Amino acid sequence: MFRRNVLCGAAGLGLAAVVPLRHAQAQAPAGAPSSEAYRWTNLPFGGGGFIGGISFHPRERGLLYARSDIGGIYRHDPAADRWVPLLDGLSFPDAELMSVLSLALDPADPDRVYAACGLSTGEWARKGALLVSTDRGRNWSIHNLDFRLGGLENGRGTGECLQVDPHLPNVLILGTTRDGLLRSADRGQSFKPLPFKPRQVSLVMFDPSSAAPDSGCRRLWVGSQDQPGLYVSEDGGQSFAKVPGLPDQIPQRATMARDRTLYVTFALGKPGEPVNPGNALNGSVWRRDRNGQWSDITPVKPGTPPFGYSAIDVDPRLPGRVVVSTIERWWAGEGKVGEEMYLSLDSGQSWQPLADRSRHNDAPYPWLVHQRKLSGRMGFWIADLKIDPFDSSRLLYGTGYGLWETRNLVAAQKDESVLWEFSAKGMELTSPGEIRSPSGGVALLAALGGLAGGAAWEQVDAAPSAGLFMPRNEGTSSLDYAEAAPAIIARTCESDAGGRVSLDGGAQWRAFGGVPQTAGQPSPRGGRIAVSAGGGFMVWAPAGSAALRSEDRGKTWQTCAGWPDPRDGELVPVADRTTEGVFYVHDVTRGRILQSVDGGRQFAPAILRLPVLNRWQTTQLVCAPGTLRDLWLALPDGLVHLPGVDQPARGIKNVIEARRVALGKAAPGATYHTLYVWGIVKLGGAEVSGLFRSSDRGASFTRIDDDTHRYGNLLSISADPLEYGVIYLAARGRGIVAGRPAAGA
Repeated sequence: MFRRNVLCGAAGLGLAAVVPLRHAQAQAPAGAPSSEAYRWTNLPFGGGGFIGGISFHPRERGLLYARSDIGGIYRHDPAADRWVPLLDGLSFPDAELMSVLSLALDPADPDRVYAACGLSTGEWARKGALLVSTDRGRNWSIHNLDFRLGGLENGRGTGECLQVDPHLPNVLILGTTRDGLLRSADRGQSFKPLPFKPRQVSLVMFDPSSAAPDSGCRRLWVGSQDQPGLYVSEDGGQSFAKVPGLPDQIPQRATMARDRTLYVTFALGKPGEPVNPGNALNGSVWRRDRNGQWSDITPVKPGTPPFGYSAIDVDPRLPGRVVVSTIERWWAGEGKVGEEMYLSLDSGQSWQPLADRSRHNDAPYPWLVHQRKLSGRMGFWIADLKIDPFDSSRLLYGTGYGLWETRNLVAAQKDESVLWEFSAKGMELTSPGEIRSPSGGVALLAALGGLAGGAAWEQVDAAPSAGLFMPRNEGTSSLDYAEAAPAIIARTCESDAGGRVSLDGGAQWRAFGGVPQTAGQPSPRGGRIAVSAGGGFMVWAPAGSAALRSEDRGKTWQTCAGWPDPRDGELVPVADRTTEGVFYVHDVTRGRILQSVDGGRQFAPAILRLPVLNRWQTTQLVCAPGTLRDLWLALPDGLVHLPGVDQPARGIKNVIEARRVALGKAAPGATYHTLYVWGIVKLGGAEVSGLFRSSDRGASFTRIDDDTHRYGNLLSISADPLEYGVIYLAARGRGIVAGRPAAGA
């Protein structure tokens, strides 16, 4: 357990293929400095992200997977009753593959798993890839595709869009976000287009009852987003026809009972808009019997509020038992039902609503108590649900913030309460922004944004309770603390409050006051914040606006003079960690650092002739405690140390690219803080990508991550100033990860 229980002064601080599942890169040759083994664990928070799909293997009891839109894939470990992350080995160039559009299991081989991955169809995004594992996700191969997939776009909750032919497992069908329908005959090594006119696919489903000798399934069901409707092929995908008699709505999910009855859910939004999540205004549920006759079995017709239908599953052990859920009814309001789930025991002829008879245990995860008040009893964005094929009493359903599970679904058949537990042990899906390990008090402060807001961890092995930032419905953009008085914390918010200040380590907060207003313009909000070393001054750079300063801990604000043009990229104020009232800002497009020595009233150039960069390029300026103006500047092509006033700048020659830097407690026997760099460093003559530590101001480095612990994209890193070797990572979609030397674990 890491615990913060001392407060130290600044002088004692150190601030801390196929392509295998790692980005192809030069590896250090023999004789190069070896990596140090680290132990990596999540700080528990619990869920916090959208679950787009749930998959039980049909032939092996307890083999269960879940996919998320930015946090990768998880496999459930039934012995430990916890979720195991499977894509933590993705490196930065492959980070967008943490967005999983669809997951497919090979029915004939429990060890084989496929995932269609990609963040966005925007031209700026990485092209998609098919990930293939033959050992249940322990190792993966990456098959790069020549098109993009929208794993974080509207429509990502439909599916599944990737399927394995249950009778011919070398055949895969992939429905794409913008590029139609594809078929692979070699287990995903290559794909060829099928003659399916719609370009946006919502679901793909083989009909196992249609298998022909040596040719796999002949009947294939496909849903479309851009030409709404359900389509069918009777010749293995060589031709398709739109199913007549069904609504021109977007098919969301499909499931087939053992008697070959097919169930399909539909949703529809505004013309041309994908749904799930987002946009659903109408929907329905339909059943096709074994004779091919379709029936409308919609539990409740959408009206006010509008909504659609998405998640659906049948119980293979109890004929006629079906469960279905709404989608986009979550906004019904505080204390109201929101999304609804319906149970049928007669193949959809009649339905029982479950929300009023459901009890959700949110006690183990304190942040859920508030979240459920906002999103209704059942949660929101119920894209998928699954009944355990080996246990009729067990059902899991996904929401926009994690998974719920019951082990007593049969109680619903007896008009008894159904108890739901939040299935989040090991599953961390928040997307933290700025994180800080302060000089005393709590162990870590985190801006979590979105649903979570932010939190302070007193112990990093327990979910925060008293440390949850209030109010909970404000996303936190940035935060900072006073080095010499760490109980003073400021954070910026995505709300009209603009930001809040705490004087007691995050237990209580008050809103910013006296913020200057410009006629016709919205109130300043978000952006970045810096708190002076003693806590008497603050500098706030709201998003897209000139910087503001406060001399009364956020009660009133005035404009900073000399601040760079806010149109020239993101400008981040940085407080000197030693001297009260001193602030810095890196002016990226002019190649200089500006300084204020009067609490932010006036900024003036202090360091010139730095590299001139484009406004979209990312840099980071970090100030070390102990010496005035001891700065480290991370650049896209290197790292610069500015060790103090009147001291010459020094380029760290072995750093090729610095994406993030942090300073932590000095190593035993060392006189300066430990330096951490996430980027590319030259080791033994080779350029190696990873996370590195240096105890000698960058003269030498040791790699401390490994090829199974990379976490894709790190939005922030922070080193512990009180414990040597401990570092925290804000991993996009994977929560906050703590690392420490394995020898001291």
